[in-house]
Formats: sequence, structure tokens, C-alpha cells
Amino acid sequence: MEYLLEPFANLHGVALRDADLHGAHLHGARLSGADLRGADLRGADLSGADLYTTDLSGADLRGADLSGANLAFSALYGADLSGANLGGALLYGAALRDASLSDADLCGADMGNTDLLDAALSGADLSFADLSGAALSGADLRGAVLDGANLYGASLSGADLTDADLHAADMRAANLYGAHMSGADLRAADMSDADLFGADLGAADLHGARMDGTRLYGAHLTGAHMDSGAIRDAVL
Repeated sequence: MEYLLEPFANLHGVALRDADLHGAHLHGARLSGADLRGADLRGADLSGADLYTTDLSGADLRGADLSGANLAFSALYGADLSGANLGGALLYGAALRDASLSDADLCGADMGNTDLLDAALSGADLSFADLSGAALSGADLRGAVLDGANLYGASLSGADLTDADLHAADMRAANLYGAHMSGADLRAADMSDADLFGADLGAADLHGARMDGTRLYGAHLTGAHMDSGAIRDAVL
């Protein structure tokens, strides 16, 4: 069966597993519930598309335009979204475990309660993204930009945040147990009630950071830059 692949096309629930759709123009298309496992969507225009509950596991979405797309509760296990544009996209509840999002644009994306366990996000732009309640344990966030991001209650245990930009990020009640945060920019970040047990904060910039009730048992602070008395209200 052939499907009309064009902007605003209605492809709800279609089976396009392993399909070659690289460079396809699917702006605003309705692909909710579709089976796109293993599909080649490199450089495809899926901006504003409806991909609600779509299965994109193992799909190749490198360089694709997914800005403003609805990917809520979609399955993206092991998908490659390196360099993709997901600015303003809705990814609430999506499954991105083991996915590659290196250098992707996720500025302002809604990623609340997403599964990003062991995902590759190095160099990604997550500025002002909503990652509240997200599962990011073991994720690679080296050099990622999380300026102003909402990480309230997120799980980042064992995550690599080396040299990440977390300026003014909301990290209240986040789990950062054993996280690698050396050289991170944490200026003006709110880490109240966060758990940083055993975290590496060596050479991190903590100027202006709020640490009321922050748990710092066993944390490494060698070379960290902070205001005098910055950890006065932390739990040591």
C-alpha cells in the first residue's frame, strides 16, 4: 500500500517500519500511533507533526526537524536524534532510553516525566526545557546547556554533567546521587533539598546557588567556587 507523504497528511496508525523516509516533507502530518520502528527519517521535516504514542524505536532521525511536534508518550528507545531540532516539542512521558540526542536542540521542550535513562545528551541545548520528574540516571550530559531548565524532582543519579551549563536551573528535590558535575556552571541554581550524596562538584561554579537542605554527604567539593557561607544551610 502506498501512502501520500506530504505536509499535513493523515497517516494515523500506519505501519512504516524500516521505511526509507529520509528528507520527507511531513510538516504538520498526523502520525499518531504509527509504527515507524527503524525508519530512516534523516533530515525529514516533521515540524508541528502529531506523533502522539508513535513507535519510533531505533529510528534514524539525525538532523530531522521536529520543532513543535507532539511526541507525548511516544517510544524512541535507542533512536538517533543527534543534531535534531526539537525546540518547543512536547515529549511528556516519552521513552527515550538509550537514545542519542547529542547536539540536539531541545530548547523549551516539555520533557516532564520522560525516560532518558542512559541517553546521550552531550552538547544538547536544553535551555528552559521542562525536565521535571524526568529519569536521567546514567545519562551523558557533558557540556549540555540546561540554563534555566526545570529539573525539579528529576533523577540524575550517576549522570555525567561535566562542564554542563546549569545556570539558574531549578534542581529542587533532584536526585544527583553520585553525579559527575566537575566544572559545571551552577551559578544561581536552586538545589534546595536535592540529594548530592557522593557527587563530584570539583571546580564547579556555585556562586549564588541556593542549597537549603541540600544533602552533601560524601560530596567532593575540591576546587569548587562558591560564596562564603554558601553551604551553611546544607546537610553535611
